[in-house]
Amino acid sequence: MPSGAVSRGGSPSRGSAAVVGVPTGVLHALVDQVHARLADPAAAVVVGAADIGEVERIARRVEALRLALVARADRQQVHRRTGHSSTSAWVASATRGDGAHAARDVVLATSLDGEGLAVTRAAFDAGDVSSRSVGIIAATMDKLPETLTDVERAKVETSVVQKAQQLNPGRFYRAAKFALADAERSAAEVAEHVEAQLVDQECRAYRLATVTMQDLGDGTTRLQALLPTFTARMLGKVLQSMTAPRRDHLRQAAEALLVDGQTAAGDLGDGSVAADLHASTRPTQHSSNFTGTAGAAFGLGAGRGAGRNADWADIDWAHRRGRALTELIEHLDTERLTGKVAATVIVTMTMEQAIGAARTAQIQASVQEATGALLEMTPSAGAASTDTGTLISASAARRIACQAGILPAVLGGPGQVLDLGRHHRFFSDPQRTALALIYDTCAADGCDRPFAWSELHHQQPWSKGGLTDLDLAIPLCGYHHRLIHNPHHRHHTTTDNPDTPDNPGGLDTRGAKTVHFHSRQASDPSLTRGAAGPARACC
Repeated sequence: MPSGAVSRGGSPSRGSAAVVGVPTGVLHALVDQVHARLADPAAAVVVGAADIGEVERIARRVEALRLALVARADRQQVHRRTGHSSTSAWVASATRGDGAHAARDVVLATSLDGEGLAVTRAAFDAGDVSSRSVGIIAATMDKLPETLTDVERAKVETSVVQKAQQLNPGRFYRAAKFALADAERSAAEVAEHVEAQLVDQECRAYRLATVTMQDLGDGTTRLQALLPTFTARMLGKVLQSMTAPRRDHLRQAAEALLVDGQTAAGDLGDGSVAADLHASTRPTQHSSNFTGTAGAAFGLGAGRGAGRNADWADIDWAHRRGRALTELIEHLDTERLTGKVAATVIVTMTMEQAIGAARTAQIQASVQEATGALLEMTPSAGAASTDTGTLISASAARRIACQAGILPAVLGGPGQVLDLGRHHRFFSDPQRTALALIYDTCAADGCDRPFAWSELHHQQPWSKGGLTDLDLAIPLCGYHHRLIHNPHHRHHTTTDNPDTPDNPGGLDTRGAKTVHFHSRQASDPSLTRGAAGPARACC
């Protein structure tokens, strides 16, 4: 073993190990060799993306093998031999793992063991898709309409497996909601299918929402919450806006203005969450624009006492606090927050989704009567997208629009000039809002810092004649904004093809720019010593 190498205790202690009779000593020895090379200073190892990618592929193949073993053990009812209550309990015991995690593994393993996911299983076995993506595929295929033929299901599975290899799990999860389109079903049928999935998911998430608080006796209280994802993303966006590193000076200025004796605002008549919650639980007749499945799911239109909180008296206090916090976040006033635009959640929806099916039909009939032309309308159901990357049902979007002001994604209208040319050096709030429909993170390749933390960079420096126009704006976090002006690094910018969006149902990333950074070599003649300052004036 090379000097300085550390033995990981792999192959020496496990030389006789095997899986279903196949020795695994060679695999352990290979892992030991890689560890030894990493630990050897003389090897001068430089790790690249291909190294990480290959290890990830091996890990996926091993994970697929593990789930295949779990599926076989479940078929053989191995747990009965050892007195365990279930396969998941047996797996948890064998791996010294968590019971809930083992239960999820058994569900996924048995799903893959069936006859309907052959393409998925092959891709997983080859290491081409992750276990998380496999879980999304299995859930997607399970929710497809029973009316689909075997040929249509095969088309859908092949398509979603291909997308799983191209997209990260977050984007793939959103894209998979629209899998029915791969069966060449109509837009209306796809929209209704997506709406049904989202409404079911939203109702379940709302009912599971909880908040618990534990006074630790030292002046602090532990708060634990389980919230619907869309609500949590709303809160997250506000927190990101309030904690953005470059806005900290605003927080300090605000703290300096605080005085003793301030009174918290809010009463049952001021439109606060308490008032809304009180009003929604009173036994009054409710009116609603919701129809069909969506209306039934939320209990709307059922008459006296109906509403989101019709079962208020039957739930415990933890669930009541969970719902109250959900309502609070949905009504959160962002007027006084630092960076109002960055803290505003933008919902993108069609006119038909906004006004509902009934109102759409009335407008269509009126236009036809007046002009004789049949106005083509898009489906009023389906998914509405948000700039936080979350899909919500059209029903939920209409509910939120009724309860609070929304910022419509119809940009460039009266009073919102999006191209400022040379008249203004800094980008405007409407421009930032427009960019929020395209980006949810910093535009640097691989950076996951939120858009709310970003600074808008001129693709062509303003000091060199660049324009303050929307299509020349690039959101960069503080680190990458400094890096783009550092002469020790070079960069190039790519733009997504507007004709091939890879994110259906989520953010519209068409036209989004990605900045790729590269270190300059010391011999680069363009690198000038002493010029490593931030050079912020050029932005």
